[in-house]
Amino acid sequence: QVQVVESGGGLVQAGGSLRLSCAASGPIFSIRLMGWYRQAPGKQRELVTTTTGSGSTNYADSVKGRFAISRDNAKHTVHLQMNSLKPEDTAVYYCNVRGSTYYTTDYDSWGRGTQVTVSS
Repeated sequence: QVQVVESGGGLVQAGGSLRLSCAASGPIFSIRLMGWYRQAPGKQRELVTTTTGSGSTNYADSVKGRFAISRDNAKHTVHLQMNSLKPEDTAVYYCNVRGSTYYTTDYDSWGRGTQVTVSS
């Protein structure tokens, strides 16, 4: 089983910054996609940003210019630098990792989430 663990959430004032990290472990042969999603209270989980193995990225319009995703392929980690945070960024942030294992099976693994709270 490929496991995913997030870290780095917390409480920050509006305008501040936070950096989230995510580490994948297990029988990983390849990683096709790494990304961050978030879910605010009473709302559906939504895409924040993703990055492919070739380095292409995709951002939700609401975070463009404020958030930046980066990955370390060798360490199977992905980071989310969040700047100019707004109260509406408050949510549980989930890391998602997709790829193939050494057993030639595909995986689509999620972390348990990390809380980000932005106070006004």
